[in-house]
Amino acid sequence: MQLHYHCFRTVWLDRHAYCRRIAGVSLFLIGSMLTEARAEDGFELPPIRYSNSDSDDAVSRLKKRIEAGEVHLERDPKYGLLPSLLQALDVPVESQVLVFSKTSLQIHKISPSNPRAIYFNDSVYVGYVPGSDTLELSATDVRLGAVFYTLNSRMEDPNAEEIDRNDPSLGPWKPTIVRDKGQCLSCHATTRTESVPGLLVRSIYADRAGRPRTGSSSYTTDYRSPWAKRWGGWYVTGTHGSMRHLGNIFAIDREDPQKVNLDEGANQQSLPVRVPKGLHPLASSDIVALLVLEHQTRVHNLITRAAYEAVQSTAMDEAMNEALGRPREYRTESTERRLEAAANALVDAITFVDEPPLQATVEGTSTFAQRFALRGPTTQQGRSLRELDLTDRLFRFRLSYLIYTSEFQKLPGEVMERVRGRLRRELGTLSSGPTSNHWSVDEQATLRQIVAETLPGWLE
Repeated sequence: MQLHYHCFRTVWLDRHAYCRRIAGVSLFLIGSMLTEARAEDGFELPPIRYSNSDSDDAVSRLKKRIEAGEVHLERDPKYGLLPSLLQALDVPVESQVLVFSKTSLQIHKISPSNPRAIYFNDSVYVGYVPGSDTLELSATDVRLGAVFYTLNSRMEDPNAEEIDRNDPSLGPWKPTIVRDKGQCLSCHATTRTESVPGLLVRSIYADRAGRPRTGSSSYTTDYRSPWAKRWGGWYVTGTHGSMRHLGNIFAIDREDPQKVNLDEGANQQSLPVRVPKGLHPLASSDIVALLVLEHQTRVHNLITRAAYEAVQSTAMDEAMNEALGRPREYRTESTERRLEAAANALVDAITFVDEPPLQATVEGTSTFAQRFALRGPTTQQGRSLRELDLTDRLFRFRLSYLIYTSEFQKLPGEVMERVRGRLRRELGTLSSGPTSNHWSVDEQATLRQIVAETLPGWLE
């Protein structure tokens, strides 16, 4: 593994001298070794330089506006900076989901009676633990993928607890948003996140304190996962008929932690009494929000993976092309395969390939579904990629609303060309019956219309 690291640095830090000393065949071997290098080495080194590159995401932009005095976060007497922060980032409070397992940064403050709340929009995630001075944030950047931050809501004044923190006489107070220096990546840049800085929804067998049962299985879940493996360590409010999940329950059998009664956690329309009323802004952990969150985290990770593959593989090709006197735009077969695989995985995710059909109607307990559907964009007939189905599948139209995000739209050209090419082929199929991408002719026509009106010219 050290050899892989050395070769990568040699090519980038002393590229010209190295190329003069080594034969063309060896250059190809170096390129092959690079593809096998550890992900954490790859994205911390050129051309990406994850930790040493400035991010231009929603949280970093808010940070700059706070520091410039353009935005002031107000402190709520009950929930601190959370309501003001959600408003500043345009994150709906209705997206609230609650996780009680001790599987995140603030494990000592999280418990079944004090669960961590997560709120999200299309590109931003906010974590809130009642009683903590720290808010956790993550936002997706076009070049870097998921970038992590903390916001410390504690005032510097040693007598802060005795001061009315909304007292105008104190003057404007600027909370501190700090970018993570790598601690988060120990969990958020692994094979669970496609080996890029990303997000994950983890399902575990938790004991009554929220601790993961040692030796029991855990799962990273997304829109493809069987229901029986989802949401262990999470609260789930909402109805789902005969389908069963791991939410709302504890693994109490010491001999077999996976021996649980799934019926106990099913179809719960309210939080358990162990969670104090008013602890969070909403008394729910909406099942529909959880379903959308699972889809969204996978797509975000695959967007980042596609971007990384394009940047890393084409940069290596260009270095070798210069050394070998080939045209700058020449692409090796290895690069072509990497770009094609990344593009196909992303298209599969945004078109919900392998999504298991729902066996019963799903209904949440908050207004998340209604609020989510209204975010648009919509056609003149009122159609939208945000329309939820919740009877047979998650969405009415199987093409993700995340195609509107800047991180998707600004994918490097070489991978975006492949994504658009496959979508054009799939949406342009005129044969009767289902296509290779499980769309009916009617659904194809509707999707073509929605995309044509909401993203004019994008698929032309």
